[in-house]
Amino acid sequence: MGTATGIIRALNSGIKHIAIKRFTLRYPEEKLKFVGDGYQFDPSTGVGIAGLKGRHMLFHDHCTGCQLCSIACEGVAEAIAMVKVPDQQKQNKKSIMPQIDYGKCVFCGLCVDACPFYALYMTNDYELSSFSKEGLIYTPAQLQVKPYVAQDSEIQITSRGATHG
Repeated sequence: MGTATGIIRALNSGIKHIAIKRFTLRYPEEKLKFVGDGYQFDPSTGVGIAGLKGRHMLFHDHCTGCQLCSIACEGVAEAIAMVKVPDQQKQNKKSIMPQIDYGKCVFCGLCVDACPFYALYMTNDYELSSFSKEGLIYTPAQLQVKPYVAQDSEIQITSRGATHG
């Protein structure tokens, strides 16, 4: 009797899912749309603002070269190195800014949390592939450029589960 019950349960589960639309996207032709601008941290309230943890964006006019992002990353991935930049900013006396190695980065967001000046935040850009390890190292000038993210499909959450449209 136990085997027959198991077969009936399996068939019942399969029949229920026949009418449900597939959740699989045809990546890279279709891309999932993410809500929000990306992960950010508000130091005044001490709360992280939800969002996808993708590529970092650096605001040169906010960065003071305090190295807190690099210190926060030390125990996790050691992906952030402080490098000398040629242009002098009035708030950045040492002329150093973060350079991120995405070959080592684990996208934890601790560097964003550690920055008290809103200089770093994470965007929705998750396509960071490269043919060489050097291509994964983003300089401060590359981190300053806002990424273009093309997203086609949006998630709809219903009582029967999540779908995309």
